[in-house]
Amino acid sequence: MAILKEGDKAPKFKGIDQNGEEINLDQYKGKKLVLYFYPKDNTPGCTSEACNLRDNYSDFLNKGMDVIGVSPDDEISHQKFIDKHDLPFRLISDPDKKILNQYNAWGEKKMYGKTYKGVLRKTYIIAEDQTIEKIFEKVKTKDHTNQIFTSLNI
Repeated sequence: MAILKEGDKAPKFKGIDQNGEEINLDQYKGKKLVLYFYPKDNTPGCTSEACNLRDNYSDFLNKGMDVIGVSPDDEISHQKFIDKHDLPFRLISDPDKKILNQYNAWGEKKMYGKTYKGVLRKTYIIAEDQTIEKIFEKVKTKDHTNQIFTSLNI
């Protein structure tokens, strides 16, 4: 898989959200999209990130942006995560890791001296013309909204 860079065309994706409904990139043409990848529902870092985005979701909408999260968790797990934390945005279930691979968000990780494959926490800002405007490789889970808005000067 080619490494994605800012300015590249965003890879087209198609997935299933927490309600079992199809979701794809073309549905967001003409709108900025925050596409964020996270390892697992209801884990501390992932919950902090999702809640930070939730708390600022109206600001995203007011700036013409929407938010979508992607993880390998299934739709049932996503729905429980949404219900528990009152998340207003859609979450894509990607158990086969197709979207994760398209966006270079599945790869080698190290923890406690062990190497393994896992979800690489990343966020892509996809512009209205569906090019990649910004890539966050180091996500500040508790302050991600500010990180996004500051980097985009909005």
